[in-house]
Amino acid sequence: MIKNLYLLPSVLALLSLGLFTSCDKKHSAEDFTAYFGGEVLNPQTNYVLFLKDNEVIDTIFLDQKNRFLHKFDSLTPGLYIFKHQPEYQYVYFDKNDSLMVMINSKDFDNSIVFCGRGDKKNNYLMEMYLSNEKDRSSMYDVFFRNSKDFIKNIDSSYAIRKKIYEKHKSKNEWSANFDTIALASLELPHYYKKEVYPYAHKFISGENVINELPKDYYNHRKNVDFNNPTFANFYPYVNYVTSLLNNITFTDKKGNIDEFALENNIKKLNIADTLIKNNKIKNHVLNGLALRYLMEEQNMFNNSTFVNRFLELSTDSKMQNEIKTIESAINKLGAGNKLSAEKFVNENNEPVDLSKLITKETVIFFFNTNIQTHLNSVHKKAFALKKKYPNVNFIAINIDDTYDEWEKKLDEFDHENIIEIHAVNSEAIKEKWAVYKIHRSIILNADGTIKNAFVNLFDVNFENNLK
Repeated sequence: MIKNLYLLPSVLALLSLGLFTSCDKKHSAEDFTAYFGGEVLNPQTNYVLFLKDNEVIDTIFLDQKNRFLHKFDSLTPGLYIFKHQPEYQYVYFDKNDSLMVMINSKDFDNSIVFCGRGDKKNNYLMEMYLSNEKDRSSMYDVFFRNSKDFIKNIDSSYAIRKKIYEKHKSKNEWSANFDTIALASLELPHYYKKEVYPYAHKFISGENVINELPKDYYNHRKNVDFNNPTFANFYPYVNYVTSLLNNITFTDKKGNIDEFALENNIKKLNIADTLIKNNKIKNHVLNGLALRYLMEEQNMFNNSTFVNRFLELSTDSKMQNEIKTIESAINKLGAGNKLSAEKFVNENNEPVDLSKLITKETVIFFFNTNIQTHLNSVHKKAFALKKKYPNVNFIAINIDDTYDEWEKKLDEFDHENIIEIHAVNSEAIKEKWAVYKIHRSIILNADGTIKNAFVNLFDVNFENNLK
């Protein structure tokens, strides 16, 4: 079913390209040709990336109508990623599938619809993904509940999703390999909630529920295949394992834990090393743990100790170099240092020297137009802080947008008393300033030196940095 009626004309146009006239063609056992194409509304770039295991297989360029089409002479069945910067999503190919996808960059996930051979299983993955994301957005109140009510709530939610899974599986003939992914998209988000609950509940309510949980509460761990290479880059799996490691550490500390303490994070690395035997998966999990830790913990000695242990356990040289690069960037962002000089433009598309904007204590924050809720909330927060601290400058840096997209968006919201500039090279900002989370903020002294390069405007203790 087409879930977005405004896409219908484009879908019909794509179907008329002739690609699918051969969908019923018989293929030999040795023929692994496949097609991937589609259309991008409101494109952010002129291409779509096609990846396997985080490695780019092909860069597929858009034509003048923002459509793309690529023939793979040989494509191994399995899970892939297509990416239109900065968003991405999964796509599963069985032998000889021919898939078209509709994308609207302004509402990326909600806009996606597949058609062609292989569409049903991929539309199922999207339906399950959107259902799980909607569920995740309302979990704060659920995590606040007592253990009995929490379990009742998530079991009910799981039952609804299981019916979706069973309906699709009975209607569509899909391969055993795809069923592994389909089942994981049902079960792993459910297991994730169970792992998160004990420490989320403690954080939200202050109550420790470790001893209240039923004896069979963690039985689901027996059902997880920690060494299936298919899951190496599968978000529900990575998300689940991260929550599992957090919960094991939390439980071992009997409910008292500093999530970003060096000791606890090295322990997570060691548990992952013991738990996961498949090197491909282990490397991805270790890398995820390292990224998360380095984005939060900024004690330089701790960083070095943690990274050294990571390097001892990781066997992927590319990931090792990535972590070392991030550590190096972070080390240059210590108090008293200066940010590297990067290129910016103002609303008139004129070059801006950031250093000349720093005339007093300054808070720098980031946003992009694809995350509307963050754009609104971070500006609202900055306005409130500016009123309270009139002697502090607030500079909003736009990243991951074209200049035209940014300029158009500026006309749609109030940005009085906030200095708005656009990053010419977003990737350089991310790499050199270690901006890997959109919620990152940086506080500079009046002389342009760094006061604190790792703060969050929404942190309840943020204002302590301005006193």
